[in-house]
Amino acid sequence: MTASTRVAIDPFGADIVAESARLRALGAVVPVELPGGIPAWAPTGYDTLKALILDPRVSKDPRRHWSLFPHVPERPEWTWILGWVGVVNMLSTYGSDHRRLRTLVAPSFTARRTAAMRERVEGITAELLAQVDAAGGDGAPVDLKAAYAHPLPMRMICELFGVPDRLREDTGRLIAALMDTSDPSPERAAWVQEQIGSVLGALIAHKTENAGDDMTTELIRVRDEGGDRLSDEELLYTLLLVIGAGFETTVNLIGNAVVALLRNPGQLAAVRAGEISWDQVVDEVLRVHPSIASLPLRFAVEDLTVDGVTVPAGDAILTTYAAAGNDPAHYGATAAEFDATRSADDHMAFGIGVHRCIGAPLARMEAVTALPALFDRYPDLALAVDPAELRQVPSFIAYGWQEIPVRLHG
Repeated sequence: MTASTRVAIDPFGADIVAESARLRALGAVVPVELPGGIPAWAPTGYDTLKALILDPRVSKDPRRHWSLFPHVPERPEWTWILGWVGVVNMLSTYGSDHRRLRTLVAPSFTARRTAAMRERVEGITAELLAQVDAAGGDGAPVDLKAAYAHPLPMRMICELFGVPDRLREDTGRLIAALMDTSDPSPERAAWVQEQIGSVLGALIAHKTENAGDDMTTELIRVRDEGGDRLSDEELLYTLLLVIGAGFETTVNLIGNAVVALLRNPGQLAAVRAGEISWDQVVDEVLRVHPSIASLPLRFAVEDLTVDGVTVPAGDAILTTYAAAGNDPAHYGATAAEFDATRSADDHMAFGIGVHRCIGAPLARMEAVTALPALFDRYPDLALAVDPAELRQVPSFIAYGWQEIPVRLHG
């Protein structure tokens, strides 16, 4: 294929596995079109994506390395992408700037600090399950995403960053809007940008006046006392990244795991019998149903040759975690199937190398706490709808379900 023949990415993400397979049949890296008509390249296999992520000639900084970035304001239908690349945080920086911002945030997610949060995760899990009991005690269906998979990581990340109760609903709404790629209109993009400033600006103002033992207070202190270590803009957008990534991805991890196990009762029985570990379940879910299917964007610093195809310097590259995880060349003919007995701990759902997610230990700990607690309490848990009726969130970025209706006792 040539760059002039681009494949439009489904903005609703209705069937990410099938779309990945169609693109893979076209080559190792395929010219695609993102919502609004933004041109990019999509790696379609595990080895190709891994090589590009680790290649120092691939940048995450659009200001320095995306040839079309200066033209985004001229194309209103492209402005939705600014919520992803028009920000200044670890997701959109390169080289020394990336290292500086990562160093500021990493101490909050060390293994030691994560272990110290385990008791709190267990406490919130118990509280939520009691509420689930009340909601489904009469046999009525319960939306497990709204009642369990969402509030657990949301409460944990809000406590870690000191988000007051009055801002939590708005914060959740903001992140959901950012993930929703079904409406690339300039009006929607402008609303999202306004919400970033108002919601997270309110958080910064609140913690400036009410300092506490939380990460927002620490980042404000770095901004105020650290010279040029953190600017106002970097503070705002770092909070957007770590709060959003710190709960939304774990929501999908827990929800995707529940659905995968309920669809595969034999594997669920093996897990409950101790024949398959919960860590294996988490790794397999992250491989076949990664919480982030595709992440915009990376950029070619110079011309790159990929399997005989030239990606020109300045072009955008999509980070295609779902395509990599479902690649039969790496995971075999059954790559698109959930099989927790396979060895899938080499998945890239948390990123790799210097770009590995610093919140990965917390996400895993929340999942391996929440999942056994749920299935131990409700051994007869069952979906309340046909699996075909479950609806993917309207996004080619996020990979998860809008609702997960279940019956607690079969």
